[in-house]
Amino acid sequence: MKFIVHGGTLSRSLQSIFGLITTNNVIPQLGCFLFEFQDNNILITAGDESTKATLSLELSNFETQGLKRFMVDAKSFYGRVSALGNVPLTFIVDEENYLINIKTESGRYSIAGQNAEGYPELKQIDNPSTMIVSSTMLLSAIHRTLFAVGDDETRPVMTGIFCKQTEDGIIFVSTDAHIMVKYSRRDFTCEEQNSFVLPKKPLNLIKNLVSSKEEAVDVTMQYNVQNVSFKFDNCFVVTRLIEGKFPNYEAVIPKDNPNKLIIDRTLFLNSVKRLTPFSEEVSGQIRFKLGGNEVKLSVFDDNMNVSAEEPLACNYTGDDMEIGFRYKYLNSILTNLESENIVLEMSQPNKPGIISPYEEEEKESMEDVIMLIMPIMMVN
Repeated sequence: MKFIVHGGTLSRSLQSIFGLITTNNVIPQLGCFLFEFQDNNILITAGDESTKATLSLELSNFETQGLKRFMVDAKSFYGRVSALGNVPLTFIVDEENYLINIKTESGRYSIAGQNAEGYPELKQIDNPSTMIVSSTMLLSAIHRTLFAVGDDETRPVMTGIFCKQTEDGIIFVSTDAHIMVKYSRRDFTCEEQNSFVLPKKPLNLIKNLVSSKEEAVDVTMQYNVQNVSFKFDNCFVVTRLIEGKFPNYEAVIPKDNPNKLIIDRTLFLNSVKRLTPFSEEVSGQIRFKLGGNEVKLSVFDDNMNVSAEEPLACNYTGDDMEIGFRYKYLNSILTNLESENIVLEMSQPNKPGIISPYEEEEKESMEDVIMLIMPIMMVN
């Protein structure tokens, strides 16, 4: 087997899927990259026990003879290929002992390859449902919701993003029980109305793969009750869905919230960041004192005998009230919104607050995002 590929292209491709490689696999072959020839392309696959990703690279100069596939230890191969730089690489793979010889203008290099026998086959999705989404929409949904995914393995459905197709569009929801994000799109139509929970790790991978594309592409998603695949451009990702029933997210969203705070998002975020180092580390509490056209943010740490407060100008309507939130959740929410202003809607100090983008003028938009944050008991 002989083929020529640019070192930079190969290195970037390996890097984009290297995150799927794990150590101490039950199946040792999963510590390897799988290389396969198909038509004028070479397919590079990496995966773990639940997710696999394949990238296709078009070749203009290749000879396969009898050998069509081989694999190589992922960690060592990626490091060595990356060290060769952005130059053309000529690969010659011995079909008897799988020794990989690499030639460049400046040198000759050898790496031990392996027989690809035993590498797990990609999952086949039987009787799949299909939907096509734009990469920009998918990327926006992942960006808005991924940060709120939980990591408690005892509640698996909360370690992924819930996706639901409706008559009005598509909804993505994530929660870790402290914060929740509901992201809705109305510029999506699908004949079927289904729901499933997408795992976090492959979504991180897809986010990086989609972000690397210079232009928007269509993403074809096929799924059944167990698995889902994503196909776009030269990328194919297939993963196991998370089993279980996602929490009733609508039930925890307060419907009547008469107290509304409208404030500049950047001003608010910067204040939270300044106050954070003065806050008590365990509770992470920031106290809000609301009244008139001002919100006073304050923190303290009695153990260290430190405190801080900042009054911020705002537009507030409602009753005077005090409420407390954890700074790390405020920081995450404000960082993952992009609007100039936000609105924080509240009912009572022991009920969740709802944060969403605020626009002074009504603008037609195909997306809605609300972020719910649980309050904490204020420490006096």
